[in-house]
Amino acid sequence: MKNLSYVSLILATFVAPAFASVTVNTPAGGAQVGSPFALSADAATCSSQATGAMGYSLDNSSETTIVKGSSVHADVMSGTGTHTLHVKAWGEAGSSCVTDVAVTVEAFAIPSDASSVSGIQVLSGWKAQHDTAGTGGSNGSMSLANSPSRSGFARKFVSNYSDYGNQRFDVSFGDDTTSTNFFYDAWLYLPSPSTSIANLEMDMNQVMPNGQTVIFGFQCDGWSGTWDVTENKGTPEAPVDAWLHSQAACNPHKWSTNIWHHIQVSYYRDDSGKVTYKSVWFDGVQSSLNVTVPSAFALGWAPTLLTNFQIDGSAAASATATVYLDDLTIYRW
Repeated sequence: MKNLSYVSLILATFVAPAFASVTVNTPAGGAQVGSPFALSADAATCSSQATGAMGYSLDNSSETTIVKGSSVHADVMSGTGTHTLHVKAWGEAGSSCVTDVAVTVEAFAIPSDASSVSGIQVLSGWKAQHDTAGTGGSNGSMSLANSPSRSGFARKFVSNYSDYGNQRFDVSFGDDTTSTNFFYDAWLYLPSPSTSIANLEMDMNQVMPNGQTVIFGFQCDGWSGTWDVTENKGTPEAPVDAWLHSQAACNPHKWSTNIWHHIQVSYYRDDSGKVTYKSVWFDGVQSSLNVTVPSAFALGWAPTLLTNFQIDGSAAASATATVYLDDLTIYRW
C-alpha cells in the first residue's frame, strides 16, 4: 500500500458522491479504538461501476492513501480524540463513493524506555505438547509460513485433536524478574472454516524475584463468548487454577476468516503475584477489563519469560484446527 499519484482519482476524492457503496467492516461507527487501529473495508462496485481503487483519509487531511483493487486493509495511525475516517472507492469509469466512520482514539502509553521482544513467532525453541488439564487428546505441528503473513514469516500452528483436545505451544523469550507491566501485541489469522476451534489462549508467564511464577492467562472463550483470565483460587503452594469470565465479549466463531486480526492486552502485577488485567483491544476496538486476581504459583521454575499459544478443540470427534500467528511483540517495564 502506498500513496499513488492518480491525479484524476485524487481530484475526485473531494467531491461528495450521491450515495455510498463502501462497506466498512472495522472499525464500527462510534468505536473507541487505539492507535494504530485496524481498517478493513470493501466495495465491489461504486455507482454501478466495478471498483478500481480504494483509499482512506482522516478528518480534513488532503492526503489520501490509495490502494488498487476493491478492498483495503490497513493500520491507521492517529492522534487521540474524536476523528472522522473517510473510506473511499473509485469506479473504473470515474465514479467516486465514500463512507464516513466516526471513531474515538484513546491513548495507551508504552513508556519510551520499555523493553520489548518482537517477532517472537519466528524464535527457535517453540515446543508443542498436549495440555493434560483438558479432555481428550491432541498432537501439534508448527512451521513458518510466507503466506498468509504480515511480516514475511508467520508461525503456522496445527492441532490434530479428539474429544475437544487442547494443544499448547510455547517458547521462552527472555529473563526478567523485575518488570511488573506488560503489553501483549499479536496478529492472528484463522483460515476458513474455523468451526473446529473452541478457545484461543494467549498466555505469558514470568518468574518473580521470590521464585514464584505468575501466570498471565488470557483466552477468547467460544463457549462463554467472553474474554477470560486465569486466577489461582488456592495458594501458590497448593494452587487451584481456574478461568474467570470477564464482561468483555469474544468468540472465535464470530471472527472473520482469512483476514488478520489484531489482539492487544495490557496487564500488570504486584510483588505478591496479584494480576490486574486492564484492557483488551480487538482490531483496534478497546474493551475495559479491570479485573484483579491472584495468579502466583510455586512451580520451582528458573527465571524466565515464556509465552503460550493454545488451541482448544470444539468437537467430540477427531478434527484439525489451524491458526497463524504473526508480529508477536511483548513490551515490559
